[in-house]
Amino acid sequence: MIWYALLVLAVGAERLAELRVARRNARWSVAHGAVESGPGHYPAMVALHTGLLAGCLAESWAAGRPFDPALGWTMTAVVVAAQALRWWCIRTLGPRWNTRVLVVPGLPLVSAGPYRLLSHPNYVAVVAEGLALPLVRGAWVTALLFGVLNAALLTVRIRCEGRALLREGAAGPSARPAGADR
Repeated sequence: MIWYALLVLAVGAERLAELRVARRNARWSVAHGAVESGPGHYPAMVALHTGLLAGCLAESWAAGRPFDPALGWTMTAVVVAAQALRWWCIRTLGPRWNTRVLVVPGLPLVSAGPYRLLSHPNYVAVVAEGLALPLVRGAWVTALLFGVLNAALLTVRIRCEGRALLREGAAGPSARPAGADR
């Protein structure tokens, strides 16, 4: 159980690192004319992702399920792959990446890196991590609850991003803000 708590804490530390990058990038975006869209759903997103980490630890401790090596190690590999994909997105978008919906007017959509393959690769990472991290220790209730709530939140988020792109004149066939993919 200790190694799992360390894994969850490491994911939490990674999230804090993301927030530092996002704050720095938000300053850059605002300096280049971006205005935040849809700030109302952001607190729910923060609460959901914090709840995921707490739920992983609470359910795995309370349920006392034994570690299933086949499931646990497979899901650990998915968590690691999700982190790699997330940081590939962050690196590809550079200062345009953010946890908030900030669209810099006049900048084209990014179509390099993982964005040449998927419209929202960071969301793929979020979904994969949100399902896999709890399942490393058999916390299937947390995985299910996060999956359902995250699907609802992503529906709101992706619509918000699409509206922001349209407003800034950057929307195309695969409308997504270049930098608000989280």
